[in-house]
Amino acid sequence: MKRYSPEFKESVVRKMMPPENVPIMRLSEESGVSYVTLAKWRDEVRGGGEAAPGNGERPDRWSSEDKFLIVLETHSLNEAELGEYCRSKGIFPAEIEEWREACLMANQRDLRNRQEMQKEIRAEKKRSKELERELLRKERALAETAALLTLRKKAQAIWGDDEED
Repeated sequence: MKRYSPEFKESVVRKMMPPENVPIMRLSEESGVSYVTLAKWRDEVRGGGEAAPGNGERPDRWSSEDKFLIVLETHSLNEAELGEYCRSKGIFPAEIEEWREACLMANQRDLRNRQEMQKEIRAEKKRSKELERELLRKERALAETAALLTLRKKAQAIWGDDEED
C-alpha cells in the first residue's frame, strides 16, 4: 500500500473541493493516485462534515449530501461571512438559500408522506379484515354444502333413490 504525505493528500483533496471541484477521475490521472484512494479521501472529508463533490459538476448538480453539508456549514454565518464563503467555494448565496429550503421541504414532505401512508395502511387493514370475514363466511357455506351433500349420499345409500316414487 502506497503512503502519501499529509501535505500531498491535503493538496489533492483541496482540488476536489469547491471552487475547483476537479473530477476524481481526472485528478487520479493528474496526480497518479488511484480512483479508489481518492474516493476514500473524499469520503473522509465528507465524514468530517465538509462538502467535497469531486465530480466536476456545477453546484446545482452536486449530490444532495454535498448540498446539505454546505447548508450545515453556512447556517450560522452572517451575510458578510456567507459572501466570503460563497466566493471561496464558487457558489452563490441564493443557491445555498434554495438548498436550505429544499432541506426544509424534504422534512415536511416526509411528514405528509408518513401521514398518507398511515391512512393507506388503515384502509388496507380494514379491507383485509373485510376480505377475511367474507372468506370465513364462504368457507362456512362451503363446509355446510359439503355436509349436506354427504348427508344426501348417506340418505340415498340407506333409503335408495327417490326415482321409484
